[in-house]
Amino acid sequence: MPTAAPPRLPPALPGFGQIARYWDPRQERFAAKILPGEVFVTQAGEQIVTVLGSCVSACVRDPQLGVGGMNHFMLPVSETGTRAGERADAWLSTRYGNFAMESLINEILKRGGQRERLEVKLFGGGCVLAVLTDVGRTNIDFVQSYLQSEGITPVAEDLGGPHPRKVYYDPRSGRVRVRYLKLLPNDTLAQRELAYQRKLADEPVAGSVDLF
Repeated sequence: MPTAAPPRLPPALPGFGQIARYWDPRQERFAAKILPGEVFVTQAGEQIVTVLGSCVSACVRDPQLGVGGMNHFMLPVSETGTRAGERADAWLSTRYGNFAMESLINEILKRGGQRERLEVKLFGGGCVLAVLTDVGRTNIDFVQSYLQSEGITPVAEDLGGPHPRKVYYDPRSGRVRVRYLKLLPNDTLAQRELAYQRKLADEPVAGSVDLF
């Protein structure tokens, strides 16, 4: 018998058309794959997937509406690996993390989400970049401090450790599946994160985002 064609890809919410989305035949659902520096929000029941090394992802949703999303970010650090929080210009570095968190939360609030209902889960921050000192820990410290300052308590965390992670998030149900990548065939992930780190060092600091 011929294989049935996958259903039509649902339209992405405005502003997210550039994110790679595909039909996952094993899960029998659509999925969006995000890379470092990206954010994706959906109301269409899609799964969101990413692979994390030193980077951190926040999975955020309004459980009443079923709207939610995920970001994927890394804070810049100096070439010597000095932690951003220990630098005089730390606020410049943390702007990237602020932008990632505020962009994600704002997109959910714009679609009817309520701050008091937000459910947050955190993942990543592994110690996988040997050439940089404790980048994962810097990212973990930032996101925990950020949420504390916003009065938001995460309902689940899987942070730190020596291994990369592949994270699957369902914003509609809130379910998260994490697969540890203990044996990597090559250093693709580390090279991608190093390239992203260099990109952050070369780019101007992102502008501010005001929370609704």
